Amino acid sequence: MSVPPVAGPVTCDADPSSITVARAMEVILETVSPLQVVESVSLRASLGRTVGHDIASPRDVPNHTNSAMDGYALSGDDLPRAGDRAFEVVGSAFAGAPFPGRVGSEQCVRIMTGAVMPEGADSVVMQERTRTSGNRIVVRPGEKRGANVRHAGEDIRAGDVVIPAGTRIGASQMGLLASMGFPEIEVIRRPKVAFFSNGDELRAVGTPLSPGEVYDSNRYTLFSMLKRSGAEIVDHGLVADDPNLIHDTLISAAGEADMVITSAGASVGDADYIAGILKTMGRVDFWKVAIKPGRPLSFGKLGEALFFGLPGNPVSVMVTFLVFVLPAIRRLSGQSRVMPLRLKLRVATDLRKRPGRMEFQRGVMFVDQSGETMVRTTGSQGSGILKSMSQANCFIVLPDDSDGVSSGEWVEVQPFDQGI
Repeated sequence: MSVPPVAGPVTCDADPSSITVARAMEVILETVSPLQVVESVSLRASLGRTVGHDIASPRDVPNHTNSAMDGYALSGDDLPRAGDRAFEVVGSAFAGAPFPGRVGSEQCVRIMTGAVMPEGADSVVMQERTRTSGNRIVVRPGEKRGANVRHAGEDIRAGDVVIPAGTRIGASQMGLLASMGFPEIEVIRRPKVAFFSNGDELRAVGTPLSPGEVYDSNRYTLFSMLKRSGAEIVDHGLVADDPNLIHDTLISAAGEADMVITSAGASVGDADYIAGILKTMGRVDFWKVAIKPGRPLSFGKLGEALFFGLPGNPVSVMVTFLVFVLPAIRRLSGQSRVMPLRLKLRVATDLRKRPGRMEFQRGVMFVDQSGETMVRTTGSQGSGILKSMSQANCFIVLPDDSDGVSSGEWVEVQPFDQGI
């Protein structure tokens, strides 16, 4: 699929060969299909995985009518309407140790939270609302029939879908599945993502640097973000600016992975071979996006594998991954929610911007002295300042046509979430 260029506003920052962020996202999501392979894993191993099929409850939850409070179980027919009434305490009921008999008229059972309601009782009076008198309790008027009782199936009925397909398993989902007795569940297999860095100037961490050389930080940030995304990772390391090496690495990566990611080497510079190789090995749907930072971003197919060519600047790598790659991985994983959450907050400082590109400025959400949640920038927004990402907890998203924002105005904010 070839995408025609989308021209932006006529300004010094516009680029007629770039497509908009929205259009780029449409192309990506139109291209990516969820993986269909489902596998069974243990309940603990399912954390972070995506449910492959609707999961229905095999039983009622709770599976028995029980007390919601510590107190006394009795019949609602006996509750006093006027004047106090005494009840004989005939036994006790604990969670896991129910009272074996039946509660008769003007009798009660001392009951603990979670204990099965005894036969003949349909109400629980909180212990704080009674007074004891030997082997009896005294209940005042005003108590309600059926109070403080949780009925079987009140939360979930047997056969109800409790976790729909496409749900990513977190702590609450795992706890819910455990409460229903699931030892294992079926999940979609992890997307396999191969990646490498490209550039003769790059050196591995821990080796000496010569003039003009830099450490390859991008592979570490990519590894971290891929790990948090739940993908299975294949790291092909550093690949020099050699057409044969790049060709062989791309062939190998595409043959073993669902997605291939490169950083640097995706632009139109004289030493950037990847764009040319892609044209012979696959297809390129777009190679520039009207985004800042991160304009030289390419996307397409490499055989059956998806391909993302990310920029070389460290911040641009993180921005383009979070904006474009992470939703694609979520779609591959079968997740029902792929797009990030965005909020509206007031900004605490003026923001500068030129029209023509959508900007993702690094921001910090904070609570001011009045208790309002606001956002400010981390300062300088240069695409090579990785420190700004380490200080940020969100992006401030400024639309293409924005020419800046004044302090106190509302802006769109994309928080960094647990998917990274």
